[in-house]
Amino acid sequence: MQIPPRKILIIRFSSIGDIVLTTPVVRCLKLELPALELHFLTKKQFLPLLEANSYIRKVWLYDHNFPSLIPQLQSEGFDYVVDLHKNYRSFYVRWKLGLKSGTFSKLNVQKWLIVNLKMNLLPPVHIVDRYMKTISALGIHNDGIGLNYFIPENAGIDPVTLPETFRRSFIAIVIGGKHNTKIFPVEKVIEVCKKLTRPVILLGGNEDRDRGERIVTAAGPAVFNTCGRYSLNQSASLIRNADAVMTNDTGLMHIAAAFHKRIVSVWGNTIPEFGMFPYLTGEEKTNSLIAEVKGLSCRPCSKLGYDACPKKHFRCMNDIDIHVIVDFLNKK
Repeated sequence: MQIPPRKILIIRFSSIGDIVLTTPVVRCLKLELPALELHFLTKKQFLPLLEANSYIRKVWLYDHNFPSLIPQLQSEGFDYVVDLHKNYRSFYVRWKLGLKSGTFSKLNVQKWLIVNLKMNLLPPVHIVDRYMKTISALGIHNDGIGLNYFIPENAGIDPVTLPETFRRSFIAIVIGGKHNTKIFPVEKVIEVCKKLTRPVILLGGNEDRDRGERIVTAAGPAVFNTCGRYSLNQSASLIRNADAVMTNDTGLMHIAAAFHKRIVSVWGNTIPEFGMFPYLTGEEKTNSLIAEVKGLSCRPCSKLGYDACPKKHFRCMNDIDIHVIVDFLNKK
């Protein structure tokens, strides 16, 4: 009988959504091996995602500090590494620790084929299930519960601090994204907001604030722009309290899935087949609407995104039918 590991280091340096998607691995390891001590290595700026996760004993922070960090990790006495990033930095950590490890397939060849040749050899498997395979050799199975997101105590938004219209019932709309070709155009968001039967809270970073103000100006006082106003955990608490969420393919989409929300995910140059769509399980899958334009010969044009549509028409976003989105969000 294989002796289970006593102390495991999980590696995922970035980003928000990718780290949230590792939480089933964390939970299943700890619940099936209660005596296991779990540590997590990530970039310094992502500590707020993990600091309240009770399954993790310690979070190690990378900040271009390998000369001091590696000796500390070597002294911890880990006996297994779960590499959920699989890049040159995570390889370096594994190499320096010299331990048995589990890694996952990033499907880079398959992604290149569909982006460049439109040849779809991608397996119909969510990245969470690919993550879970990294610990199958340890006898760990997916419990089917889904994602976790833990908000530290007193780190959320008290509803009484919101304008009165938005304290009880609202829809959250995430208007930000890392690449412009993954962002639903302002004009389309305005159309959606005008047809919704509940107030709307806009979520995003500082870089999205002006876009949010344009939406408020056009859609009216039933829309509240919080972009750049709140921290990640504060925004997460607004998602937790929302009746439903409309979101681009971005980190807050996965936080919404962790809170089992009714989700409209809007897809532009990327596609759900990459395996990063909202991870909902069981009957909850009916709470997810994928808003996309199928059949475009130019889509996907990238596995990440661009500042602007390479074809200049941006049909992958502009042709999305907002009426389907509105009907889904207006459901009670």
